[in-house]
Amino acid sequence: MADVEAAKSLSGLLNGIAQMVYYNNRDITEELLRSELYPEVSQEEFTALYGKMKGMLKSLATADMDHSQLEAFLTAQTKKHGGGGVSAEQAAALSRFWKSQRVRVRESLLAQNIWEPALRGLSWRVDLQAADSRGKTDHSSPVALMELELGRAERDSEFVCLEFDEAKVHQVLKKMTDIQESIDRIVH
Repeated sequence: MADVEAAKSLSGLLNGIAQMVYYNNRDITEELLRSELYPEVSQEEFTALYGKMKGMLKSLATADMDHSQLEAFLTAQTKKHGGGGVSAEQAAALSRFWKSQRVRVRESLLAQNIWEPALRGLSWRVDLQAADSRGKTDHSSPVALMELELGRAERDSEFVCLEFDEAKVHQVLKKMTDIQESIDRIVH
């Protein structure tokens, strides 16, 4: 029965850490987790366990480990000597937690790292001057109109309309080419 309680407490600790770190639940604190899940454990022991489990979750989340990576990682962690690794019970709890929470943790990390406002949509057109009512035409150059839809999480969109002449279109295209070349240099 003690093993079942230990597994429940560890599962609760992992869920609590995830609530704090990944889901931004301000109601969960390290002290609350200690008092609710490990009241009989000294502060030093709890701090060490908390730090170890938080580090393990960070490793899992940073690598976005799939099932085979998870099993290899946890096997390696159980074989570590000197207190740096995890017990078989802790590895089992980490495995259960990660299998059930991987997608949600990943989505949370992505949402936390999105720049805002984000580009939600873009539409554009090119306008040419047509003949006026007297049959005269204005030989001015075409104008490109671009509408950007910008938005922040859970808010209505804002729209920005930009007007470009031919020279400005070429400048924008040149800048986009420069950006792409910079990205390609970094990636390769």
